[in-house]
Amino acid sequence: MNLMALIEQFGSEDQCREYLETLRWPNGPVCMVCGSMSITDLPNRNLFQCSDCRNQFSVTSGTIMHDTHLPLVKWFMAIYLIVEGKKGISARQLGRTINVAYKTAWHLSHRIREALKTPDALLSGIIEVDETFIGGKTRGRGQGYKGNKTVVLGAIERGGEGRMKVAENRTAKEIRDFFDENISDDAEAIYTDEWIAYKNIAGDENTRHETVNHSEDEWVRGDVTTNTIEGMWSLFKRGVTGSFHKVSRKHLERYLDEFEFRFNYRNNPFIFRDALRELVQADRLTFQDLTR
Repeated sequence: MNLMALIEQFGSEDQCREYLETLRWPNGPVCMVCGSMSITDLPNRNLFQCSDCRNQFSVTSGTIMHDTHLPLVKWFMAIYLIVEGKKGISARQLGRTINVAYKTAWHLSHRIREALKTPDALLSGIIEVDETFIGGKTRGRGQGYKGNKTVVLGAIERGGEGRMKVAENRTAKEIRDFFDENISDDAEAIYTDEWIAYKNIAGDENTRHETVNHSEDEWVRGDVTTNTIEGMWSLFKRGVTGSFHKVSRKHLERYLDEFEFRFNYRNNPFIFRDALRELVQADRLTFQDLTR
């Protein structure tokens, strides 16, 4: 999918609606209340009606587009710009591009990010694990000051997917919980740096643990390295600096979800289609919940 193909294929509301119906109900519409497939089409109102329980619904009912006043054409354009942009797109730039107010673009962006959470499949094989700090500079503090920064834990499967999570700290307990949530017990190996919290939790009888010593300028030893996940951190931080300029801790998890989806689907030529499929299955993030 490229921009010209997007405009040609989804340039009208009817085209967008028909495509969403195909993605959401490949075997035909299903009633959201009783599950019946005995459905009557009400084309003049863009609705369906269940012949059994009389419930009326649309293709966007119960999705993040539920009760939206934004044309589906603009939804499709926003989704495309977010998932196809390597470093993301800011709400201000998105608003200018699809001609909506900043508040609308900001809410729209976060609804899309919320829906792009990566499935909880565990990583296996050879795993690189690292942590980083996200946040700006503080005047009058030394280079090592971390009080204004947020800890993010990350893991990446060699040749596979990555996982990232906002953490309270980088203690052994926090890292162990991250391991349990994201890494299979029978992973072949876990590669880390020599941060002390990894010492007794990264390996077991099924999984070997090896480290590289960055303090001694050791970055690669054979196939033992954390360069892959360092590259993932670098790409995310360039997106924060170049596109968003800064992100708050409150919303950081959603920016990670967006980047993680884009990173994990980096070799998928159907990333736009698969993003839409996630959106028609995800719950709606209301503006009240977003700003609470």
